[in-house]
Amino acid sequence: QVHLVESEGGLVQAGGSLRLSCLASGGPISGLAMGWYRQAPGWSREFVASISRGGTDTFYHSAVKGRFTISRDDATNTVYLQMNNLEPEDTAVYLCNAARSTHELGFRGSWGQGTQVTVTS
Repeated sequence: QVHLVESEGGLVQAGGSLRLSCLASGGPISGLAMGWYRQAPGWSREFVASISRGGTDTFYHSAVKGRFTISRDDATNTVYLQMNNLEPEDTAVYLCNAARSTHELGFRGSWGQGTQVTVTS
């Protein structure tokens, strides 16, 4: 399994933007589906976005569609989450996940340690 490390999150005002990255080591991500999840205090972990192997298909939670963009750069073993027009409800710990397919994302594969994103109103 690959080892995943998310970039540092941050504190941003509502309406602002932030880009998260997830760097993989220990193996190529080119054969893996990648996803972003988040967990807010008192809430269970929820799906945010995913991208298939090769990047041909992307999926988003309805709450972030149109504001967030997931992308991947297999040459650098990195997955990104561009977050625009952030809202206080986006405040959470964001985690990167790698799995053999999009069907396995969320409950199998490798996880990063998570990074805190805080959006102030």
